[in-house]
Amino acid sequence: MALSDTPAAAAARPAARPRKVRGEGQWALGHREPLNPNERSKKDDNPLNVRARIENIYAHGGFASIDPADLRGRFRWWGLYTQRKAGIDGGRTAVLEPHELEDEFFMLRVRVDGGALSTAQLRVIAEISTEFGRDSADITDRQNIQLHWIRVEDVPEIWRRLEAVGLQTTEACGDCPRVVLGSPVAGISADEVLDGTPAIDEIVKRYVGDPAYSNLPRKFKSQISWLADGPYTSNDISFVGVNHPEHGPGFDLWVGGGLSTNPRLAERLGAWVPLAEIPDVWEGVIGIFRDYGYRRLRHRARLKFLVADWGVAKFREVLEKEYLGRTLLDGPAPELPEKPIDHIGVHKQNDGRNYIGAAPVVGRSSGTQLSRLADLAEAHGSERVRLTAYQKLLVLDVADENVESLVTALRGIGLEARPSAWRRGTMACTGIEYCKLAIVETKARGEELVARLEERLADFDADISVHINGCPNACARTQVADIGLKGQLVMNAHGEQVEGFQIHLGGALGMAKGETAGFGRKVRGLKATAEELPEYVERIARHYLDDRTSGETFANWVVRADEGLLK
Repeated sequence: MALSDTPAAAAARPAARPRKVRGEGQWALGHREPLNPNERSKKDDNPLNVRARIENIYAHGGFASIDPADLRGRFRWWGLYTQRKAGIDGGRTAVLEPHELEDEFFMLRVRVDGGALSTAQLRVIAEISTEFGRDSADITDRQNIQLHWIRVEDVPEIWRRLEAVGLQTTEACGDCPRVVLGSPVAGISADEVLDGTPAIDEIVKRYVGDPAYSNLPRKFKSQISWLADGPYTSNDISFVGVNHPEHGPGFDLWVGGGLSTNPRLAERLGAWVPLAEIPDVWEGVIGIFRDYGYRRLRHRARLKFLVADWGVAKFREVLEKEYLGRTLLDGPAPELPEKPIDHIGVHKQNDGRNYIGAAPVVGRSSGTQLSRLADLAEAHGSERVRLTAYQKLLVLDVADENVESLVTALRGIGLEARPSAWRRGTMACTGIEYCKLAIVETKARGEELVARLEERLADFDADISVHINGCPNACARTQVADIGLKGQLVMNAHGEQVEGFQIHLGGALGMAKGETAGFGRKVRGLKATAEELPEYVERIARHYLDDRTSGETFANWVVRADEGLLK
C-alpha cells in the first residue's frame, strides 16, 4: 500500500470544501446579482421609466435615436415590440442578430383586461389602426388587440388617444403582470353566479404600472372568471368560480400553468377565495414569483418551474405564512360545463336581451372592420363589445327584434355568428409576417386551411380545434388543441427544405365534464409541409368521422385510434 493511501495519511489531508450550490437567482434567498442580460437591464433602469424617453427623445429623434437596451428590452413594458423585417425567411430566424431581423416599425399591443370594450373605445382603436397602423388589427388569444406598422414618432399621440378613453398599453408585454383574462360575458351570463370583474378592475388599478411588480423573473399571466370559459389551466394564476358548501360563491385558486417549450398545466391549491379577497391573494402569488422565482436561467424563469419544484402544499404554506399572514379556507373544485364554452352564436343574457358571438378568421381583423363593427353594434342598440380568449368577438345587449338583422350585418363585414366548425375552431399566432421568433407563416395558412375545409367538409358536424403556431413558443396554445400545429422547417418530397408543421393530436385544457386535461399526442415522424396541411387535416377529420363511436370526442378518439389513422 502506498503511503498516501494509508488511513493515517487520508486523515491528515485537509477536508474537501463542500461544493457551493449555485443559486437560482431568487431574491428571497439573497441572490440579487445580475445573472443574465435581461436581469442586468432591469437592474440598470426600471423599464417603466422608458416611457419618458419615448415621449421626450425617441419620438423626436426617430428609430435611429433609440438606445438598443430600450429598443429590445424596456419598450416591451409599454406594449412595443419591433416587428420582423419583410422578406427574411424562417431558416434565418435563429441565425441572424436582432438588428438584422427587426424592421423600423413596431407591433403595439393594447391591453383589454377582461376583454371588455365600449364601442367608443373600439372606434378609437380602429382610428389608430387606419391612421397609424396601415389598417392592421389582430385579435389575440389573450383578449388584446395588436396593431402593426407603428412608428415611434406616433406613439405619444397613440397613447394620448387610448388613455383618453380609458385604455392603455402599460405592461402589455415584458416581465410584469400582463392582461388579466376574464369572461367575455361577465355580468350578463345567465349561468354566472358571481361577476369577477370588480377583482379584475381592482388588480389593474392597484398593481399594473406599480414599480413594486414591474420587475418579475418573466411574464405573469392571470385569469379571473366565474365560468370556465377561458384557458385557466394554462395561466400562472387563475380564479375559477365555485360554490362553497358553507360560505357560498367564491373562487377556486390555481397556480403554475404555462405552455411554451416546457408546457405545464396549473394545479389547484385547494383554497376557496371570496371575491373581495382576490386582489390580496393575487398580490401574494405574484409576490412569491417576484421574490422566489428563478432569475439565473431565462428558460426556467416562469412560475411553473417554482411550483413544480416546491409542490402545491409548500406553495400554499409560503403564500399563507409569508405573504397573507393568514390561512386560506379549503374549498371544492369547480363544476365544469357539459361542453367547452366559446360563446359563438346567439345567447340569452340574464336581463332577457341577447349577446351575439362572431368569428373572424384566425383572429385577423382590421381597423376598417372594427370601425364598422362599432357602427353596427350601436345601430342595433349596443354600446358594448367583448373579446374572447379564442380570437373571437361578442356584441352584448341586443334586443330580440334586432338579432337576425345584426347577424346578417356582421356577416357582411366578415364576422360570422353561425360559422363552420373550422372557422369556429381555428386560431393562429402572429407568425412570420410580423414576429421575429417565427419560422413559418400562420395567418394566411390558417385562412387557406379554413377556406379549403369549408369547401370540402362543409357539413362537418363535430367540434375540432386547430391551433397554428409559427414557432415552438405556443402563443396559440398548440399543445392543448385537438390538432396543434407547431411551425418548423421540414423536407418535402423533393428533398427541399420548406415551411411545415410538427403535428400534435388530442390535446385539451380540461374545461368540460369528462374532458381530461393533457398535451397532444406526438406521433413519431408526423409532420406536414404547409402545402400538404389542408389535405392532412381533411384526411384525419374523415378518419375521425368514420371511426368514432357515438358521442366520442376527437381527443378521446385520438387516444385509442390506430396510429395509421393519424397519419
